[in-house]
Amino acid sequence: MKITKEAVFEALKKISLPGEGGNIIDKGAISNIMIFGDQIDIDIQLENPSLQARKKLEVTILKTIHEYVYEKAKIKINIKVVTPEVASKPNLIKGKRISGIENIIAISSGKGGVGKSTVTANLAVTLAQMGCKVGVLDADIYGPSIPTMFDMEGSRPLSVQVDGKSKMKPVENYGVKVLSIGFFTKPEQAVIWRGPMATKALNQMIFDAAWGALDFLLIDLPPGTGDIHLSIVQSLPINGAVVVSTPQNVALADAKKGIAMFQQENIKVPVLGIIENMSYFTPAELPNNKYYIFGKKGAEYLAKDKQVPFLGALPLEQSVREAADFGRPAALQEGTALTIAFAEITKKLVSQVLLRNKNLPPTKAVEITNLVGCEAIKN
Repeated sequence: MKITKEAVFEALKKISLPGEGGNIIDKGAISNIMIFGDQIDIDIQLENPSLQARKKLEVTILKTIHEYVYEKAKIKINIKVVTPEVASKPNLIKGKRISGIENIIAISSGKGGVGKSTVTANLAVTLAQMGCKVGVLDADIYGPSIPTMFDMEGSRPLSVQVDGKSKMKPVENYGVKVLSIGFFTKPEQAVIWRGPMATKALNQMIFDAAWGALDFLLIDLPPGTGDIHLSIVQSLPINGAVVVSTPQNVALADAKKGIAMFQQENIKVPVLGIIENMSYFTPAELPNNKYYIFGKKGAEYLAKDKQVPFLGALPLEQSVREAADFGRPAALQEGTALTIAFAEITKKLVSQVLLRNKNLPPTKAVEITNLVGCEAIKN
């Protein structure tokens, strides 16, 4: 019998957290679940439980999984006792873990027009083709383009009931679940919102959505650094960020600022890597020639300078633009050089996520002041 994470999650939702009520999934007590054939490893974090409560929880988990998942499953339970947050830091923002989502990756760019959303869409479908469960949150509030790239223009999320609460069900295509502000506005309508209103809309799409079980949630951030970026790192435990840039110096100058934002001492979101888009152009009639229209290896040199991984380079191709406009990401094509390039970049990205999860503690949402970017407060 094949054991799935979904079945384990559903079974564990039947178990209450000792002393608090609510199930152990929604309360965030489950930090990791690994499945190897008929063996299930479950990592649990509890705040100062009694020995009796720990033993009772272990027995309940064993009985529940054997009853609802697989009666012959071999179960290993690792309980880690954590110290509760002390009251001396009342303003610390913890952020909320979204139940069922394993990894949250922010895709950013310092400047608009470098292909960030196109790269996000193609990474998402490549991950889906590799067998991962993937979602995309289009956080580019003022210029949502993900619905167009996934052939979802005119779509609307349905309302579903989850644990007695009304939630938005993401629209799905090509094996990717998507939520975007573009689902709630007309194509010709400009979104003219101040920061607080944009942040409120974004939080609704994050926390009032029925994402279900996801291996990866990719967040397509707006270009630059601003309110939305701060809201994301305040609200969610981001596993890491990817920066997209062209090799052009003008784009690289802004990409540096994006990297610096994630690396700030009070943000500390790991930069998983840089992707160079529109790296070179090869005309069909001259397949062996490469023309470096925007410069050569600029993003690769930036990655070395900032000591972050270089995930790879993508060529400038007409088919990418045509595929995006048509609503079918170019990575869905079969056997093309572009598909291979996206596959290699995606594999490197997944490797960086696994490495980050192994070597670094879980990311927490961060505390940010209004003067986060002001050097004067340090003097």
